Formats: sequence, C-alpha cells, structure tokens
Amino acid sequence: MLAAKPMPLDQALAQTSLAVDAYVKAALAEFDLPVAKAMSYAIEGGKTLRGFLVLETARLHGIGAGAAIPAAAAIECLHAYSLIHDDLPCMDDDDLRRGRPTVHRKWDEATAVLAGDALQSLAFELVLGTECSAEARLDLARGLAKASGVAGMVGGQAMDIAAETATLPLSLADVEALQAGKTGALITWSALAGPRMARSDQRPLRAYGDAMGRAFQIADDILDVEGDAGSLGKAVGKDAVAGKATFISHLGLDGAKRLAHMLVDEACDALAVYGSDAETLRDVARFVIARNR
Repeated sequence: MLAAKPMPLDQALAQTSLAVDAYVKAALAEFDLPVAKAMSYAIEGGKTLRGFLVLETARLHGIGAGAAIPAAAAIECLHAYSLIHDDLPCMDDDDLRRGRPTVHRKWDEATAVLAGDALQSLAFELVLGTECSAEARLDLARGLAKASGVAGMVGGQAMDIAAETATLPLSLADVEALQAGKTGALITWSALAGPRMARSDQRPLRAYGDAMGRAFQIADDILDVEGDAGSLGKAVGKDAVAGKATFISHLGLDGAKRLAHMLVDEACDALAVYGSDAETLRDVARFVIARNR
C-alpha cells in the first residue's frame, strides 16, 4: 500500500523545494557564519528534481516523506555543492545561477569553496539520518559516494575539463560517458533511493534513472541553444562558443530532440512493473524535456 496519494507534479516539486530548504536550514540554524549563509543560499531556488525523485520513489515503496526527507535533502546538498564549484572561475566561471549571483560573486571564492565542501559533508551527515534499516542507510551512503566521486559526477566533470584542451573533439560515445557521470549518476542515485530504503528490486528504477538522466542532459544541451538567460537563470550559448562536443554537435538539434523523446519513452516503459502507481514518475520524465530551465 502506498504511503500517500500523489499530487500534481508542479505542486509536488514546489512542496519538495520548501521541505528541503527548511530541512537544510534547520540543520544549519546553529551556525551564524558567512559560510553557513552561503550554504543556505546555494540550496534555494532550484527545481529540487533529485530530492523529489527520492521522495517519490520512497512513496512508491510505501515509505513516507518524513522517513525519506533526510535523503532528499542530502542529494540537494550534494547537487548544490557541485553547482557552487562548477561556477568558480577555475571551472566554468559563471556569474549567474538560478537568476541570482553565484556564490563566489555574492561572497568570495574562498567562501564558495568552503560552502561547497561543507555541503558535501552535510550531504553524508543527512543521508545517514534517513529512517530505514542500518543496511539500507549504508547502501544509500555508499551509493552516494560512488555517484558523486570519480566514478560519477567528479569523474564526468574531469572528462569535461580535459576535453576543453584536447586535440580532438569527443566522440558521441565519449559525450555519453561524460554525461552519464557528470549529470546522470546523481539522478540515478535519486531514483534508486526508494528501492534501496525498502530493500527491493532496483532494476526498474535504475533503467528509469539512467534513461532520464540522459534525456535531462540532452534537454540541457537544447536549452543552451534555444533557451534564454532570463528563463534559465544562467548564461546560455556557452557550449557553442567553447566549441564543446555535445549531443547537438553530433546529432543536430532535431536529432537530439528525437533521442530525448526516445529516452523518455524508455524511462516510462521501465516503470511498467509499477503500473499506474508510477504515473507521477512518468510525468517527471516528460517534464525533464519540456522544462524551460
């Protein structure tokens, strides 16, 4: 039996954003330091997609939001840390994130580095507070470490940086591998939170997360071409200026859009075992390629 009836996606995302923001700020309430304020600032204003996936896949396995919110807050802390560091002058050198000054612009580079470091640490502190068995908590933490490290997000980011000075552009297979780490690993971890907590079969939601992670990155590439900075809250057109190999540079805009739709269908098909109970997750998959930010 499911923990609660799902609500419309836009409402659920907004509710998750408020819940995660409140949870993280409560964890930081005792610290009256610029770095703690920068951490809270970095959490605000995002889509909270990864946190929502944690809560929704938990719900799908009969686990309530109260038990899963620590894991949802953890993945959003981890994601926020990655964005802070990604925006630094030594990385992408961005001035705008979520429509506001990036952390190193609002404070300074040292505070931004430390805020990112502390958010990463906080992510593991929070995930270990998830209400599930000790074995499941260990699985969540181990999986988060792998998804965020050299086997996942950091490894993908390192490949991306290396590609900027490489003699030859990345092949499509290289782009796929890069993005599977840089973007896809944390999305898949989020999708697996529910079955990990419940100690149930992970295969359907792993297939879902992998396909949706790929579709998400293709949508990002499309938005970098077709989007505008006002809606996105960040600079656009940077990939083309930098001459980066992307899904669009390999497949063209129309080809990339076709692949994104195919991947969304693949993600939705992976949920067949859950029947209509997974309709909200299907809505999430459709949302990732329909969004404007």
